[in-house]
Amino acid sequence: MKKSSDAATALIGCAGWNIPKEAAERFPEAGSHLERYAAVFPAVEINTSFYKPHRPATYARWAESVPDDFRFAVKVPRSITHDAQMRGIDGLLARFAGEVGELKHKLGCLLVQFPPKLGFHDETARDFFMKLEDTFGCMVACEGRHPSWFSETATEVLRERKVTRVIADPAAGQPGPHVPTTSDLYVRLHGAPRIYYSSYSRDYLDALVRDLTVHGAAGRQVWCIFDNTAAGEAVPNALDVLTALRGGVPPPA
Repeated sequence: MKKSSDAATALIGCAGWNIPKEAAERFPEAGSHLERYAAVFPAVEINTSFYKPHRPATYARWAESVPDDFRFAVKVPRSITHDAQMRGIDGLLARFAGEVGELKHKLGCLLVQFPPKLGFHDETARDFFMKLEDTFGCMVACEGRHPSWFSETATEVLRERKVTRVIADPAAGQPGPHVPTTSDLYVRLHGAPRIYYSSYSRDYLDALVRDLTVHGAAGRQVWCIFDNTAAGEAVPNALDVLTALRGGVPPPA
């Protein structure tokens, strides 16, 4: 995947490509929901893969529906992260790879989210992330939600395996300030004060734009995904950030 050369190429998007009717006029009228979404946003996070598998043909159709420089982040199935807890997963991982492989070069990142009760285990984590690297070869972002995932040892392992620690809002389990593990950035914004529902304030979004601008200008790969989708706030928040990063020019519709 091409690295972001400046803030304008930051991968801003939402968890899913649903377009609320209040924002519909800012997107093309023609095309599927994904085609309309991808005409404006450069990236999307697929969360449905966490709950159920999708056929390889479905991923292939999605890849064909978006521009060549569009990127997908795909959430690793809960059968791997939650049920198996990263152990004995070779078959599950092979199936998942056979599915998402149809995205080809448009697979930009794997999102790994662990349950709040699952603590960090050195050997298990090292082995798991090595398998992801060997199997997929793309960016991996990790959202651990147990305090042990923020320990010095966990930080060392994530750095060793070149796994990007997610910057999450709210940051579940994180005992202090964010400690990066790679030069890249993966931000997941779940909504505040009401998780999944609340819109972010103008002050918050302005500060976010400033931070993303700094990271993007440094040539880092920058992802920023809005997950406050329950009341349709993700799309307008993401559009505001995207427009600001492009110098106030509305995204093409």
